[in-house]
Amino acid sequence: MISYRGIRLALDGPRSRLETPIGAATLLLGFEGSVRIARPGRPPTTLESVYSGLNTTAAVGEHGGRIFGIEVLLTPWAAFTLFGACQYELTNRPVDPDELPPPAGRGGRAGVAELAAVLAALPCWADRFRLLDDVLARWTRTGPPSSARVVRAWSLLRRSGGAVPVVRLADEVGWSVRQLENRFREQIGLGPKAAARVLRLQRARRLLASGRSAAETAALCGFYDQAHLSGEFRAMTGCTPREFAAARGAVAATPSGLPGADRMTGEATSLVLSPNGSAHFSKTGRIA
Repeated sequence: MISYRGIRLALDGPRSRLETPIGAATLLLGFEGSVRIARPGRPPTTLESVYSGLNTTAAVGEHGGRIFGIEVLLTPWAAFTLFGACQYELTNRPVDPDELPPPAGRGGRAGVAELAAVLAALPCWADRFRLLDDVLARWTRTGPPSSARVVRAWSLLRRSGGAVPVVRLADEVGWSVRQLENRFREQIGLGPKAAARVLRLQRARRLLASGRSAAETAALCGFYDQAHLSGEFRAMTGCTPREFAAARGAVAATPSGLPGADRMTGEATSLVLSPNGSAHFSKTGRIA
């Protein structure tokens, strides 16, 4: 597991957020309220609890203003063990986690909806997180083990910010490129090249948010030039780096103080959209 985040919002009206691709899988345990999720090329989906594997495009999530639950961030290979499903089949689409068949050997384990109800009834976040620790640890012990080579390859790729070439990555773990690609698709959800794109753009967003220029960020992250960075940014978020930064700045400057916590600590992952469900620029608005 990477982190837990307790969420309890009671706003005056609907709230929309753009969520960019990150190097983690997400499990939302919904206690109250539902989320409508829109992603390019797919019909919108409305769910109370949601599992989302790795993605290569941004999504827009909207709720009615009241939402209560826990968001769990998972390493992709840990999600494979937890749910026992081929992660490639879950890429770029949100699913109800209770629609995923339990891994062989788990028997009649309680579903996510039942777990969410038990968590919601507890009096405080500390108690909820303690129970969640126990349940996820038990589910993990009964799931299919992830490959140690996949874990090592993913760790190398993540630490480099997506900069390790696929051939070298395969050599590091003692596999052929094809073997690496097949196991990544099964246990990570994306092939190593696509996963590297996500991690590289994640690093680029972090550097840009820290004040680095687009040109410097492009050089540090291994893009050919600033135009290459901008093209990748647009392909995976729906906007340019300048538009993304301007929209985040505009939201931060509003007196309403809408909560807009990023999904990963120290990362620029999310963007609160304007009340009509669109961003401050047209291209991201088309995602919704």
